[in-house]
Parts: sequence; structure tokens; C-alpha cells
Amino acid sequence: MIASVRGEVLEIGLDHAVIEATGVGYRLNTTPATLATLRRGEESRLLTAMIVREDSMTLYGFADTESRDLFGLLQTVSGVGPRLAMAILAVLEPEALRKALAEGNVTALTRVPGIGKRGAERMVVELRDKVEAVATSGDVPGVVPGAAGAVREQVVEALTGLGFRLDQAEKATDSVLAKDPDAVTSTVLRSALATLGKTR
Repeated sequence: MIASVRGEVLEIGLDHAVIEATGVGYRLNTTPATLATLRRGEESRLLTAMIVREDSMTLYGFADTESRDLFGLLQTVSGVGPRLAMAILAVLEPEALRKALAEGNVTALTRVPGIGKRGAERMVVELRDKVEAVATSGDVPGVVPGAAGAVREQVVEALTGLGFRLDQAEKATDSVLAKDPDAVTSTVLRSALATLGKTR
């Protein structure tokens, strides 16, 4: 089991990063918020979860222990696999996710593409009592602002990757950036998802 990867960031994609450790480049699937903390050419360390299937071995990267623990906890719910668990963590930060589950906030959970009302209700029932056992994070790396054009492109691609139409993604992203042109990618993505969640 690979528990963490530390090394130079070789590549940063829309949903993954490649980190070279002892001569081996590891592809880590992760969230926009975590990607925003990384810089190409700099050394970084991400905690990891490894999912082994018959036809694949996939690494998922996390900036803190809480996110990794919640990733594992989410998959204990029937119908929630690694990709959907990552989508949930992309839309809801750990604290917001814990709060939504503890308070039974089905509306917040259904903002995640792929989760309907029944799925959200099942998550609340199965995780409400377990979520408090997940330790909260201490220091969480801050995000570094990027150029608005690059942010827009990343957010639009992330939204279409999550299943929204291109026109919806562009409209929501432009609306958020119009209010806060200096917002970082993770902030714009969360706000755009919140906007789109209201129209679903």
C-alpha cells in the first residue's frame, strides 16, 4: 500500500498530478482544491489511497488526512465508488461535507453530479454517525491565485468532465469570475457548482 508520495511535480492536469519520487512518476487523481496547492517543478507531498481492481491500479492524492479518510468512508456507501467519492470532495470541502452529513442536508449533497435525492439520503443515513470519527485537519495548504483566463479554462473543463453541458459550464464560470476576477480555481469551481446545483 502506497501511503504517500513526495517529490517533484512533473505535470498538473485537470483532475490529476504526476509526482516523481525516486525516479518513478506517479499519477495521482485528485481534486481541484488540492491541485491548486501544487506548482510544476516544485517538491510536494500528497497522502494517497490506492484502489486496486482486476484491470487497474489507481492512486488518489490528498492534501490532508481528513480528506483521505473521508474518501475511504464515502466508499462504504452502496453505489459510491472512487470517482464519485472524488467528485463529492471536489464539490464539498471536508468541513462542508461533514456538516451536510451530520445535519442531513440532502440539498447540499445533491449538488454533486451523479447523486440524486435517494442517494444523498442513503449517504446521510449510513454516514451521519460515522463522520464524526474522522479527525479534522490541522494545517491545510493554502491555494495560490492563477490567471483568470487559465482559471476559467480549468473550471469549464472540470465542470464538463463532471457531466455539465459546455454552455452551462461557461455561463456559471463567467458569472463567478465577473464577481471575483482574482478568485483561485478551487473557489471558482465550488461557486460555479453551487450555482449549477440550484438550477438542476
